[in-house]
This record gives sequence, C-alpha cells and structure tokens, in this order.
Amino acid sequence: MASRTPFFLAALLNVLVAALVVCGLLLPSPAEQPDTAQGNAPSSTREHPTHAPSPDSPEVDTDSPAAADALAALESLEVKGRAPMTGYDRAHFGQAWSDDVTVEFGHNGCDTRNDILRRDLDNLVIKEGTFDCVALSGSLHDPYSGQVIDFQRGTGTSEAVQIDHVVALADAWQKGAQHWSPEQRRNFANDPRNLLAVDGPLNQQKGAGDAATWLPPHKPFRCEYAQRIVDVKAAYGVWVTEAEKEALSRLLQEC
Repeated sequence: MASRTPFFLAALLNVLVAALVVCGLLLPSPAEQPDTAQGNAPSSTREHPTHAPSPDSPEVDTDSPAAADALAALESLEVKGRAPMTGYDRAHFGQAWSDDVTVEFGHNGCDTRNDILRRDLDNLVIKEGTFDCVALSGSLHDPYSGQVIDFQRGTGTSEAVQIDHVVALADAWQKGAQHWSPEQRRNFANDPRNLLAVDGPLNQQKGAGDAATWLPPHKPFRCEYAQRIVDVKAAYGVWVTEAEKEALSRLLQEC
C-alpha cells in the first residue's frame, strides 16, 4: 500500500490541475468583459443627436429624381468628337416652323413658332380670325435671363422674344443629324421638347453652342436646361463630346 501512495497522489494532483485549466477556459478574459464604463452599451445610447435644419438654411435637393434620370440617360449617350460642319444648311431641317410633323402640336393647323409662344407666354392675346393660332402679345418669364419680357408682334418688336432650339440644329448636325432622314430632321426642328421662348439677344449670343461653351446666365434654370438637353439627345440619338458630357454631368449633380 505504501508503494501505491505516491502514484495515487500524483494522479489526484493531475485531476486538480485539469480542473483548474477547464475553469480558467470557461471564465471570460478581461478583454471579453462588457466595458460599460466606456459606453459599449446598446447603440441607442451612443447615437449622435440629430439637429433639425435651421429655418434660415436653404434647402438643397441633391437627390432630384429628374436629375438622377438625366444622369443615367447621359451615361447612355455616345461620346465622340464633333463632325465637320460640311454640308450644313438650315433647309436640311425642313421649312422653318413647319406644321407638317409627327411630334406634339404637329398637324394642328398652327405653325410651330406660334405653338411655342402660346405655350410659354402669360397674359396671352390671340389675333382674331386665326383659329386661336397667332399670338399678338403676352409676357414671357424668360428662363435664360430670369427677367420678364413683354412680347408684341410686329416689325422691330417680335424679335425681342425668339424661339430657341435647346439643342441647336447645327450642333445636332455635327453630332449625328447629318445621317438622319429628312422627316426625322424636320421633327427634331419642331419638337416642343427642344424649343423654348427666350430672350432674343441671349438666343443670338448662344448661337450653336452646347453646354460646354454656353449656359443660361440665370443659374437657377441651368439644372432644367441640362435635363432638357439630355432628354432631347437621348430621344434622337445625338451624341455628346467629352467636354459637353463633363459639363452636363456637373450641372446635373448640382441639381
């Protein structure tokens, strides 16, 4: 029996050591203990307080659905350099302000210029005996300048308000329109989506410029202006230059 005692004590010691090891594994280490002193509580206790915007702070809509749609459409447009102006003539887009088109207002018995004047003018006065077609006078809230312009039909006064092709005919010619059919060019030249009644001098200043070379001085309108350009170019497959795409993208992201 005496010879077995050391062996029995050694076995008992091993059992005690194993038990202590197991207990040590089951107890959480200091790194695993919840640190309530440091604020590791549920997230609701750690959220930063939200502050309501000041009533005097301007609202900036950076998530305009229309601008987002335009940005997506812009990405679908082909990017190429301008083709030469070779062969361009206004006559390639048909008779000016023709009613013989298949776009909105087409075949309504009124020329396109008067269609747009009747759409865009306030306080409109129509000439009698013209089947509600010819605009005699009215007030234009000009989108390009932000000013109100009085329109009066007549020599020397009518040109104060002009009808602008948002995507200029010459610009379209250099970016795909020279390959269109005569019917498609005529529709493009008279499509109300591409037409605005605007300040005459600013329309002359713009010429055939695109968004990379000319923008309306009235900055609040630039977002809608960019959207119109993209809408028209996407509808007709008119391409954009790299500089024009960058300008349009910047405008739309600021909407």
